[in-house]
Amino acid sequence: MTYRIICDSCTDMSEDMLRLPCVSKVPLSIQVGTDTIIDGENFVQADLLSKMRAWPDAPKTACPSPDAFMECFCDDGDNYIVTLSGKLSGSYNAAVQARDIYKDEGGKGNVYVFDSMSASAGQTQVMLLIHELVSKNTPFAQVVEFVNAYINRLQTLFVLENLDNLRKNGRLTKVQSLVTGALRGKLLMSSNGHGEIQKIGQGLSMKQTLARMTACMADNAEHAGRRLVLAHCNCLDRAEYVKDLAMQRCRFSEILIVNTGGISTVYANDGGIVAAY
Repeated sequence: MTYRIICDSCTDMSEDMLRLPCVSKVPLSIQVGTDTIIDGENFVQADLLSKMRAWPDAPKTACPSPDAFMECFCDDGDNYIVTLSGKLSGSYNAAVQARDIYKDEGGKGNVYVFDSMSASAGQTQVMLLIHELVSKNTPFAQVVEFVNAYINRLQTLFVLENLDNLRKNGRLTKVQSLVTGALRGKLLMSSNGHGEIQKIGQGLSMKQTLARMTACMADNAEHAGRRLVLAHCNCLDRAEYVKDLAMQRCRFSEILIVNTGGISTVYANDGGIVAAY
């Protein structure tokens, strides 16, 4: 069976994941002042963080073109595309356009676009599940069915040092922007199940809020037997702290830690943690 798993670059992966021969990443781009950074294999997180600290305004991000997705298609097999939430980016729409153009031009392969309804670690989970299913020779239609069912129960939580980039780029509603701008402490945020962001708690410190995050995982009985993916932005120690708490309080089958790529770095910002299970 020939197949490709095509992910936009908000899908945060370990070095081992990036080496999977069936996986391709399609880069988004980041504009910081007059500098354009491509979120590809040459991305350097420290450089982006430095530019963001030096520039007073929030970075801007741009989704890939449909052609960028189409270049990764295999024409004689199955193509699975994973994008960040369509409520947060145009990447999903670009991937859908790529599928439609491909079919209109007579493409013979199967193409399905998964809106992860998440980002970062959530997309990683979707990519890993697709890989597990296709490695077992699961038929295309069954992969689509299983993965969509998984996305509907996927949980994504995150704690950030600040929400400035999310707020300035319109990823929060007007009400959320007013509320979060006025609050002190660190906020525990999550996906609302429809690809949008909601606040579910807060703490006085980062450590306290990360503990609240882990408590939320433990309180969710559905977590048992699942995999936990933790994405961190330049804060491996915090990710290890959450991993240790989760090992004590939860019953995950495995816990993976990945570093954020460029797009996740823009929105998680220095010190942010994203958890998906």
